[in-house]
Parts: sequence; structure tokens; C-alpha cells
Amino acid sequence: MIWKRRRVGLALGGGGARGLAHIGVLRVFEEESLPIDLIAGTSIGALVGAAFASGLGSVEMEERTLAFLESPAFQDSALKTIKEAEAGERMTLTQKIQAFFKNQFYLAKALFRPGMLQSEEFHPMIDYFLPDIRIEEMDIPFYAVTVDLLSGMPVVLSSGPLREAVMASCAVPGAVAPVEKDGMLLSDGGITHLVPTSVARGAGAEVVVSVNVGSTLEARDAIRTAIDVYVRASNIMGHHLAEESLRDSDVVIRPDVGHLHWTDFPLATDLIAEGERAAREKVGEVRRQSAFYRRFLRPRGARRQAGIHRPSSVENGSS
Repeated sequence: MIWKRRRVGLALGGGGARGLAHIGVLRVFEEESLPIDLIAGTSIGALVGAAFASGLGSVEMEERTLAFLESPAFQDSALKTIKEAEAGERMTLTQKIQAFFKNQFYLAKALFRPGMLQSEEFHPMIDYFLPDIRIEEMDIPFYAVTVDLLSGMPVVLSSGPLREAVMASCAVPGAVAPVEKDGMLLSDGGITHLVPTSVARGAGAEVVVSVNVGSTLEARDAIRTAIDVYVRASNIMGHHLAEESLRDSDVVIRPDVGHLHWTDFPLATDLIAEGERAAREKVGEVRRQSAFYRRFLRPRGARRQAGIHRPSSVENGSS
């Protein structure tokens, strides 16, 4: 007789600022002592997951997030400028003029380089949250999901420099320049794995808890411009890609954040609270899925006589 707990993997999806809800989810796992045997992350899911897997608790993660949002590194960033442009109707005339010229400046730069933000401009945020270590040194096995723009294939990074791997996974197309590595041009993992459920499963998780913070697909009254068409098409693709990924999940946590823009970082406190709320609804389900179970095994000789074959990994109790 063998007592065994099923291996639990967290699949943290991408979604820009909406991914701050992952911090609230992790807080519930901490407080409820729910098991986490590995973490797979896409984009901001990779950033939050990597911070946690390297030993940063959810409380400290929230404190660092709020401090970073007040820092010059964020206040002067393109992310804040994009957000200001989205909120134009609530701005004063002076603010609108300032946002316009900032926006034009970043758009002009995007015409001559692969992203509005170069990697070195995005590094301060990555460095602020993550230690300068290798993935192999982390407390919890971690997998950063990226895509090679040259081959068009997904690339999962489970070894090497942690900051580089997360930088690649967070390289939002058009906003952040892709990362060059070993002849590849690595970009946001959300291009192929908006929620990395299959990555967590492939890494050995017997129970996959997926957290989806993708945008909500709601009906639209009108689509007037080319930009409207592009954004709507992207939302549709992202929605269906995420839903397909979630089919292989054992537990799905859906914080109610899909209506928010991916640059809504100033709503960090509310986003974290919503992640916590959504995760608490699933505590019982996670416990049931990951519970210890008993497996009765016949003596090895009896199995052979009966013609029963079991993989060696099961016989050793290591699956």
C-alpha cells in the first residue's frame, strides 16, 4: 500500500496588469497551505510565478508592486503613457496634450525598432521583483513560456538565467522588444499559450490549477476603425486560445478582471483582492483534486505471473 499526494502545478496566464490578480491567488495558496509542486507562467504570469517560486511571499510581492507603481521607473514608462491615452476622456487639456506627444514619441520609436520599449528599459521592473539567479536554483520548479518569432514555435525555458527567461516571456509584441537567445528571437508566450496548462501538465503535474486573467469577450455595438478591427480580432483570438488551453485543466480560477485594460496597473490593490476572492471559491476543489490517495500493489512476482506491466516510475512511487 502506498500513500501518495498528486503533484500540483499552477498555470498562470498572461494579461498585462490583470495578472496582478495572480498575487491574490498565491496568497490563498499560502494561507490555506495548498500544495504547489511546480509553476508554469506566461507573460505577467511568468513574472509573478517566478517571484513566488524564488521565495518572495505574496504580502511582500504586493508591497513591492505598490512601491514600483510610485517609482520614476514606472511613472516615466511607455506603459503609463499607453494607459493615459486610453483614459483620454478623463484628462485635462494639458494632460491630453502631454499624453499625445508622449504617445507620438513612442509610436515613432516603434517604427524604427522592434518595440516601443527596449529590453534595457524593461529591465528595472524585472530586476525589482526577481533575484539574479538561475532557474535551477529556485525553491519551486519553474517554467517560463515564450515563442521564437523566427521559427514560430513555443519555447519553454526551465533552466538558465531567471531574469532573461521572464523578460522573454513578458516581451509583449510591439510594446517590448523580443529577447535574442541562442539564435532565437523570443517573445511573449501568450502568442501560443495564453494560459500554459499544457506546459504544466507536460512538466509532470497530475493536477493543473489554471488561472485565467484574459480579457472578457463581450458583444460590441460598433467597430468603426482599422484599429477597432485589429483590437477586436486580437481579443477574439486570445479568448478562444485561452478557452482551448483551459480544457485540460483540473481546476480553473477566473478572477473577474477581464473587463479591465492590460495597462490598468494602478488598480493593483483591487486586482490582487479579486484574485484572492476567486481563489477562495476553489479551495475545496483544489484540496479534493490534490488529496492523498492509496494504491494497493501486488508483490512484483504476482504482477509478472498475472501478466500485469507497470512502468518503472510508478513502481518506484516517483510518478
